[in-house]
Amino acid sequence: MTTRRTFLKASAATVAVPAPLIAKPESLTIAVVGCGGMGKNHLNLLAKHPQLKIAYVCDVDANRLKEAAKIATDAGHKVTPVKDLRTIYDDRAVKAVWIATPDHWHAPAAILAAEAGKHVYVEKPCSHNVREGRLLVDAATRNKVVVQVGTQSRSAQTCQEAMARLKDGAIGEVLVAKAWNSQLRRNLGKVKASEPPAHLDFDLWLGPAPIAPFYSNRVHGSWRFFRDYGVGDIGNDGVHDIDVGVWGLGLETLPNRVTALGGKYFFDDDQEWPDTQYVVCEYDAGNSGNKPRQFIFEQRIWSPYVQEDYENGCAFYGTKGMLIVGHSVGWKLYGERNKPIEEMKGSPSLPPHHQNFIDSILGTAKPVAPAAVGHISAGICHLANISTRLRRTVEFDPAKEQVTNNAEANGMLRRRYRPNHWAIPKGV
Repeated sequence: MTTRRTFLKASAATVAVPAPLIAKPESLTIAVVGCGGMGKNHLNLLAKHPQLKIAYVCDVDANRLKEAAKIATDAGHKVTPVKDLRTIYDDRAVKAVWIATPDHWHAPAAILAAEAGKHVYVEKPCSHNVREGRLLVDAATRNKVVVQVGTQSRSAQTCQEAMARLKDGAIGEVLVAKAWNSQLRRNLGKVKASEPPAHLDFDLWLGPAPIAPFYSNRVHGSWRFFRDYGVGDIGNDGVHDIDVGVWGLGLETLPNRVTALGGKYFFDDDQEWPDTQYVVCEYDAGNSGNKPRQFIFEQRIWSPYVQEDYENGCAFYGTKGMLIVGHSVGWKLYGERNKPIEEMKGSPSLPPHHQNFIDSILGTAKPVAPAAVGHISAGICHLANISTRLRRTVEFDPAKEQVTNNAEANGMLRRRYRPNHWAIPKGV
């Protein structure tokens, strides 16, 4: 059984203090790129943070940009609103950026920021495809910048204590984990192409994605359900629970094989990604563990009903018990013969995750969700989507990050870009 003392000892080991990255300033100059939805949530918190000075807000939607500038200004920041992130990256005074754009901009924007010497907080999933994820990891390492991915469960005390239980062997050897995403999404309808609204710079919104007509049910928010812009709900809400599974299993690479089935079973609308998925990832012995292990993911975004007491969550099945983590509720630990052992209530929140990022920049901590971690969780989503689309088992070489049994699947590790766009990452 993990005691409070052993948990604190384990936690200290995970936040070993590195050499300072920069001298600690009175304030850290930052920018926020993408100011709608999650970006606005970030901005409302960051505007009140005593260590931060917001120099820029950036959005391609003039209405959102105006609102974001007001939030920052009202909080006392002298802020410049811009619609093109290159203006921010050219300013050497900016030390860090928060990126909360659509998925297709996550890695390109983050890589450009890293190449400009900026530290990066990037929303999940950190990439649109497997190759971009690897390039983000490499860019962070090459430029010696901190990258924090927005999987805030990593900073939650409840999840940290649950993971400490697993590490201490509270349920024996964990051979299988299962994450699930159960909720009710809305029907996006079927719409025809139209002119973009005057307040939206749609060309900048598309960025490195292929040139395409404007469809009102793709902007804003619902972009995640379309292949050129998002990863589906597996990469939206599902990736949070997938990341907890990756954490608990101690996975340090992508799996050796993935098989998945699914599709649009419920929604009759324009969205392209599955509303229903069942995914099995297999790790061979020697790949992040001594024995073979499975990681399973289930998705039903038309079924807002609980399983294992939680609507969204991740369960760990060990040789001597089971631990179930609810995404925003807490966790329960069971021993042999389903004997209740321990539980804890609580939910993730953004401020601790922000603070861990800030402290990592200042050299007093290490990021709990660095690019290498985010790449594994996002990569599982990408491989699951490839297998689902092709209805084929994907055999994968985690060292080379290549599909070995299907040329079409291997090609899908990358994506289509607009020819010669300035934001296409080098090396794709």
